Amino acid sequence: MMNPLNRIKDLLQLQHRDGELTQRLQQIPAAGGLGRLPRSAQPDATVDSVCGYCATGCSLKVHLIEGTAVNLTANTAYPVNLGMACPKGWESLAPLTASDRATTPLLRGADGALNAVSWQQAMTAFTEHFKAIQAEYGPASVAFLGTGQIVAEEMAFLGALAKFGMGMVHGDGNTRQCMATSVVAYKEAFGFDAPPYTYQDFEESDVLIFVGANPCIAHPIMWQRVMRNQRNPEIVVIDPRKTETAMAATRHLPLAPKSDLALFYGLANRVIELGLIDQSFIEAHTHDFQAFKTFLADYTLEHAAQVSALDYDALDSLARLIGSGKRVSFWWTMGVNQSYEGVRLAQSIINLALMTGNIGKPGTGANSITGQCNAMGSRLFSNTTNLLGGRSFKKQTDREAVAACIGIPVENIPSESSYAYDQIIDAIERGEIKGLWLIATNSAHSWINQKRFRKIREKLDFLVVQDMYHSTESAQIADLVLPAAGWGEKEGVFINSERRIGRTRKVRKAPGQALSDFNILRLIAHHWGCADLFSEWSSPAAVFKIMQRLSAGQPCDITGIKGYDHLDLEGGIQWPYLGNPDPVVTTDGVRTGHEKQRRLFEDGRFFHADGKARFIYEAPRPMPEPTNEDYPFILLTGRGTSSQWHTQTRTSKSDVLRKLYPKNPYVEMNPKDAQRLGIDPEDDVIVASRRGEVRLKAVLLASVQPGQLFMPMHYAITNQLTSDAFDPYSRQPSYKACAVALTKY
Repeated sequence: MMNPLNRIKDLLQLQHRDGELTQRLQQIPAAGGLGRLPRSAQPDATVDSVCGYCATGCSLKVHLIEGTAVNLTANTAYPVNLGMACPKGWESLAPLTASDRATTPLLRGADGALNAVSWQQAMTAFTEHFKAIQAEYGPASVAFLGTGQIVAEEMAFLGALAKFGMGMVHGDGNTRQCMATSVVAYKEAFGFDAPPYTYQDFEESDVLIFVGANPCIAHPIMWQRVMRNQRNPEIVVIDPRKTETAMAATRHLPLAPKSDLALFYGLANRVIELGLIDQSFIEAHTHDFQAFKTFLADYTLEHAAQVSALDYDALDSLARLIGSGKRVSFWWTMGVNQSYEGVRLAQSIINLALMTGNIGKPGTGANSITGQCNAMGSRLFSNTTNLLGGRSFKKQTDREAVAACIGIPVENIPSESSYAYDQIIDAIERGEIKGLWLIATNSAHSWINQKRFRKIREKLDFLVVQDMYHSTESAQIADLVLPAAGWGEKEGVFINSERRIGRTRKVRKAPGQALSDFNILRLIAHHWGCADLFSEWSSPAAVFKIMQRLSAGQPCDITGIKGYDHLDLEGGIQWPYLGNPDPVVTTDGVRTGHEKQRRLFEDGRFFHADGKARFIYEAPRPMPEPTNEDYPFILLTGRGTSSQWHTQTRTSKSDVLRKLYPKNPYVEMNPKDAQRLGIDPEDDVIVASRRGEVRLKAVLLASVQPGQLFMPMHYAITNQLTSDAFDPYSRQPSYKACAVALTKY
């Protein structure tokens, strides 16, 4: 097996935007086996569509013959990717023609097998089972778990149908696993869930600080934007592992796992000691700084160096850099979010940006990079953590506003917030929830402590899985499988990490009897008997207009967008957007109705009622599962490659992407640990936690510190080891660190 790092380096060389990858991929068969087309069958039309993988939100030009996609290229005019695409984007069409597509509804019969049935039979089973459960145990006994992978219009419809039409109280999304921490951190600090940046900030920073983020692998196009920076920036990576991004950085701080909260408090303390704060910004635009300053007295830089196992002088130099008056931007992903104290950690980063005035200006910001393609859409319009449009279920005025906006009785809207994902799982274990509906998510693979999820499934009376494939781990244990269309087979919008709303297009017909999630929801509304409530929700375009109405007056107001064609014309539009009657001239000379790159808080006003941001802090807590004699290693998890995505449900369908990543699971370990344990490269090893053990190959890399291990999250076995630890404020799982043992097989 080739060293994964060598594969990654080869891949990154291919990704250079000089067009070499484009040229090579044109010679690789596209989805459907068309490959390089004969001259007589060249595409007769092209449409632009936002990619359906990660939250970067790249635009792809999809080439059509008689209305069907045959190939694609990157969109050079789109302000996100500027003609670049990562391997996943290039292979977006491949998953659509996989042999394991779900093409007909499947219902588990008396023989225990999943058997093909008609949509009529599927809908009868769906409604009869769920209604029977609610009749016996109450409306809250059925719940749903959604996704960040479907379009925003489907998310809005799903949440509205489930909660306003079917009487469900509890529903959450798999976005709880990737960005719930940042949602809470932004709400508390800024007054609304508001990532403040634009991707242009990658190119305009003097100092970029990446915390628990590996954009070289996780967000390759964002990393290419960093590489376009002409300001000779300092690039600082704070991460226990020497990741691909750390290798390319100017500074790497390999901190001890989960010492980051104490580290950032120590840096803040030192910035204050050096007198490098922006006092005028603090006084004009923030609250609670003096209390924060008092709190920091116990968190010296010396303490931070001791806890993090980092050199004091290196930390002192970083503190001076943060307070230098240069354009400093902070960026984080799952290394921060997936932590048992992730909210306070994100806020410790926000605090540093606020106290130095590094927000609302070019090249600055406290910037959370989201994971899934429509996680931002989920945050605003899924009806899970928020009532539609970023409102609250608990506020009567918010419930009344939504009811009036969409024409439903206000009593149909729950007055309590939903359980979070982990609380839904706990409620199933208690017997409180007896029916579960999974939409475009694979909980039996991705949820923490995976073996527990599979045991809890046995306590459900009825499990419905709505997905593209009948082969996922979740579909295989379902009572009913509903075949859904995927990216490229339906219309709608995604909202990316920089708040840009972009259009995704239908460029192929879904196979067999598979339907778009939107049309499945319409069928369910009809068979449930609540279709009259959603008579206006007739198409994705109609729901987009409803979403615009729901956004009116909110920080995410998008009432100025004039429909899908407007999004195409402008290269996507960042919220908020109320419309700009005075066209401006962009740098390329094209007249447009809005700036193509817009950041929040340029006027220094935040979304709290007084317009001021808040300093929020709390003492660090010990790691829930520290090492001991029996489990002496800390297991780190994360993305292992830019060619695979999450549970590999789609990316594993591509011959090209499979060749860019090892087929069999592996664990990275430090050569010193390997020598001590008598382990050679490629040896089979057993990694065990308190929840189970797995067998896999050992890869020896100095990029992993002694006493630590790293496993990619893409393999199903990884989450057999992770622990049930959660941030108390966001309820996000702490995937990133648990105690394990490693032995030679």
